[in-house]
Amino acid sequence: MLTPTRLSTEQRQADIVAAALLLARDSSPALITTSDIAAAIGVTQGAVFKHFPTKDAIWLACMAWIRARLTSSLEAAATAAADAPFAALAAVFEAHVGFIVAHPGVPRLIFHELQGSADAATKREVQGLLRAYRKLLRRLLDAEVARGTIDPDADLDAAATLFVGIVQGLVMQSMASASVAGMKERAAALFAIYERGLRRAP
Repeated sequence: MLTPTRLSTEQRQADIVAAALLLARDSSPALITTSDIAAAIGVTQGAVFKHFPTKDAIWLACMAWIRARLTSSLEAAATAAADAPFAALAAVFEAHVGFIVAHPGVPRLIFHELQGSADAATKREVQGLLRAYRKLLRRLLDAEVARGTIDPDADLDAAATLFVGIVQGLVMQSMASASVAGMKERAAALFAIYERGLRRAP
């Protein structure tokens, strides 16, 4: 009889995070229990608590995972973009939409955590993610100003807020229609409107 392979703590924690995010695709994080997560990966509830002391600790690990992966994805997209006007911004927009399509439980968790206590660790992770995102966008917008494609008097803070807001609005509509996969089809048209609004008049 074969002895089941014992997974490392890091691998089991990663499995728990992945299962929690997958469950968040269809259910509010408030309704997901540690029993649900345990069942999703085929372990006992006690095994889940062996790796995370509370459900809040699981959500914190999920938010840390989201922050690291999304930030890395957006930075990589911006770096790999062609050296053409608005190319990096377009790549970041596409990467963000692609991340949500690949991980549809992410926005449900983020929206849930933003409604929580101001001093909650998970909410601070969300705030840290948004700060990093805005910093990246400001860098790319400043580059477009230097390139001459955006008017130097443009409100770049507002432009960064609008960028994030467009993605959030697209996510909300997709969640409401239960068609997250359809986000990619609408993303290009929305970014084109955003770019047209920012482009400096010839």
